[in-house]
Amino acid sequence: MSLRSLDLNLLRALDALLQECSVTRAAARLGLTQPAMSGMLTRLRDSFGDPLFVRAQRGMVPTQRALDLRLPLQQVLAEIDALLQPPQFDPSTARFTFTIASTDYALRAIALPFLAALKPQAPHIRVALVPVENGQTPAQLERGQIGLALLTPEKTPPELHARALFRERYVCVLRCGHPAAGKALTLEEFCALDHALVSYDGGGFHGVTDDALQRLGQRREVTLSVKSFLILPDLLRASDMVAILPARLVQGQPGLVISEPPLDVPGFTKCAVWHGRTHHDPAHRWLRDLLFRTCAERQPPLS
Repeated sequence: MSLRSLDLNLLRALDALLQECSVTRAAARLGLTQPAMSGMLTRLRDSFGDPLFVRAQRGMVPTQRALDLRLPLQQVLAEIDALLQPPQFDPSTARFTFTIASTDYALRAIALPFLAALKPQAPHIRVALVPVENGQTPAQLERGQIGLALLTPEKTPPELHARALFRERYVCVLRCGHPAAGKALTLEEFCALDHALVSYDGGGFHGVTDDALQRLGQRREVTLSVKSFLILPDLLRASDMVAILPARLVQGQPGLVISEPPLDVPGFTKCAVWHGRTHHDPAHRWLRDLLFRTCAERQPPLS
């Protein structure tokens, strides 16, 4: 395909075919008829001198040539989309939906303050908060199903754009009125308490705190395991259990006493992750910048 014969519609058709691996679904994605999409596929094959897709038991599979075109094609389309975007973005009048994939921890620690900052400035932007689906994030970002994901560096694919939002630390949390509240606990006193933890896999009773204790030749008694960070503060208020929790999760929550744990529990970094398709989009850039500022301003104190 020469620059003189370049047809943007053909490139968008190829992008849809690469994502859907189906003429029918690609046609529906672009609002075309199936015969029109078939005709575009024929033109693409002629232009690139390659079949691009071959029939398989379940639909079509891309040839190696088509796979080699995927990344440069996405970059070209992203640059074209950025070129066609209006130069100015007005958050006060903007109307669209911004979808964020988040863990339950990030819902409170990141999404909650972000929404509080967003609404006064962009009252008509709708925000959809959806769960992080393991292994699905890159495809969801690529297809535009989500605009941003809140992940850790270990879960961030290298081909995506990412920026660290903050480094989280762990704190020791008990209810107000707990017999050990307000005390500088020794390691032995800490281990003797009744502990709760979060297990995302469900049913686990060993976490990062237990790893840290093992390195010191110590162990604790964990009697409660839950899958969600969000329920633990309520459970702590209603019991004499103790938990080691991320500081931003419990910041400002009533009825809880927060202190430094009597051992070093390694924290974690939280990142914002997005696709190259929205990297230059003025609306997404504005939203990301607001998120970055919100996280930078919200540094939790110890108490």
